[in-house]
Amino acid sequence: MTPADLSRTVLRAVRRAVEDEKLSVVVPARIVVERPRPGGRGDFASNVALQLAGPAGRPPREVAELLSTALADEPGIADIEITGPGFLNFTLGDTSGSQVVRDVLALREAYGRADLLAGRELGFAPVDELRAGIVTDTVVRLLRTLGARAGVVPGGDQTLRVAPVPRGAGDVFERYGADAARWAMLSGPAQETPRFTDALLAQTEDNPLFRVRYAHARVRALLRNAAELGFASEPGEADGPLLAFLADHPSVLEAAAHHRAPDRLARHLVGGADAVLAHQHAVLPLGDEKPSAAHRARLALAEAAGTVLAGGLTLLGISAPEHL
Repeated sequence: MTPADLSRTVLRAVRRAVEDEKLSVVVPARIVVERPRPGGRGDFASNVALQLAGPAGRPPREVAELLSTALADEPGIADIEITGPGFLNFTLGDTSGSQVVRDVLALREAYGRADLLAGRELGFAPVDELRAGIVTDTVVRLLRTLGARAGVVPGGDQTLRVAPVPRGAGDVFERYGADAARWAMLSGPAQETPRFTDALLAQTEDNPLFRVRYAHARVRALLRNAAELGFASEPGEADGPLLAFLADHPSVLEAAAHHRAPDRLARHLVGGADAVLAHQHAVLPLGDEKPSAAHRARLALAEAAGTVLAGGLTLLGISAPEHL
């Protein structure tokens, strides 16, 4: 069960409680689940009971207990604990690293997509300013990953507040190239003025875009090198920051779409790239060492991460070259 799956499961429980007249509230459009904060328990947590308590006219902990009971037998949830005034803390059942990796490799770039907004039509008003157009286009892409029918259409009623490209920046596409220019416009909050400097073109670790694209290229190189050594990836036991990057990807896509914030996805990709670059040295056998199940599992984990990096860059309209 991914964070997006868990969010949908909790949302269904709220909807059932309302339909059964156990809870008198307006069913929210989405339920946020996130990694537990200090004092939390399990794999994920949600403050949904605190959000619903006021409208329901009931204590948060009472709402949490009602939802906990409704979710107790849901497949994929091993345990639910209530902490503090009414936080729901979830321990998931099948959370093996191998299953997450298998999911990514099976779904490829479709991993993390959901139907949370299926049936919703969202029309964005056309804009002339360069950055506003780029951000709007990317937000439309993100909303489509959640099943929404989104697009830029004449008469659209959706608009975004976007700080424009500075007047002195000139033709940023000509000077920096499409990939670097888009990264500069999308990697920071839309309300903040983007910065265009020669650092965007630097092929060094100080350049976040370079790190993301380089990490993807390194994964492709690892797969080629493994093939030359006569072995391929095979999902196995996995843990650590790279697995967390994969497991968090669906909820990051959801949050980026919900908040109309492509920068959330950009930051997520940078974190994933750093995890790939730290992981890469343990993937291939060293010296006379023979490829083992552990090497195949590490390669599969890297391949899954590279797949997510490429898919994320594509959503931002940025290329993911195999050689860099």
